[in-house]
Amino acid sequence: MRALNGLWRWRHNPLRRATDLAEAWVALVALLLIAVAAPVAGCLVGAAAQDSLQQSVRRQQHARHMVTATVVRDLGEALPESDPETSSASQARSRVIAHWVAPDGTRQHGAVLADLKSPHRGDRFRLWTDPHGRITTRPLDSATATAHAVLAGFGAALVIAVLVECGRRLTVWRMVRRRFAHWDQAWDRAGPDWGKAGTGS
Repeated sequence: MRALNGLWRWRHNPLRRATDLAEAWVALVALLLIAVAAPVAGCLVGAAAQDSLQQSVRRQQHARHMVTATVVRDLGEALPESDPETSSASQARSRVIAHWVAPDGTRQHGAVLADLKSPHRGDRFRLWTDPHGRITTRPLDSATATAHAVLAGFGAALVIAVLVECGRRLTVWRMVRRRFAHWDQAWDRAGPDWGKAGTGS
């Protein structure tokens, strides 16, 4: 990382300029922010995401129920599995007409996706519903929520590190531009006779 290269400017050197020392300080601050602030921010974001996602897990597990449905007839359509967290993407699901009893006791009937390769009348399968029997997705599980929270924490830490490095590069770029502007002014003051014998005497 270039921030480490900036620290090298602290070495004792008679040609070291004040801007070199300033660049070294900018590099040190950037390095400390990346080493301390980014992980702390990642932990805070990950913890907040974990709390929020675990609350969602509890709500979904309370509000979603698995019921047993019975195939009335096959609609003859095979569709790919749409939920990558429940099974492999290559598994096919069949579209069928089925009936089931909702958790509140009401009877439901309609077209659903069944995890059956070749469904026949009377075949049974499981599906997720809300308390009134409406089809829903499976609830989020605790392990998946934790994995998402960890990814959110890593993402936040990475974003902070990238922003700090971009800020360091922008600051150094502005310092270099200012240095070049000072050099141009110095050359302008020296004038076109610089280097000729007797100039300035």
